[in-house]
Amino acid sequence: MAKTPLDPPVSDTAPAESVLTGYDEQHLVTYLRLLDADADGADWREVAKVVLHIDPDREPERARRAWESHLARAKWMTESGYRHLLLGGAPN
Repeated sequence: MAKTPLDPPVSDTAPAESVLTGYDEQHLVTYLRLLDADADGADWREVAKVVLHIDPDREPERARRAWESHLARAKWMTESGYRHLLLGGAPN
């Protein structure tokens, strides 16, 4: 069984499906880091750079879009997505 990296590369946008995806499972740590940063009131530009590895000075639209969609997905995980993990994770 392959081990999931702790800091995998991110897509420009997070999934928007109403079910857990393999991408979600790979990015659980990313989602937790985003939620922590949000709770601490961190500036989105710093979070995009440090957590998502997208430079907001060079790619402001991409960085903002990635940050918004991944944070929204992280929040979805706390409201609904976690249930999918309890039921066995993403469908194959």
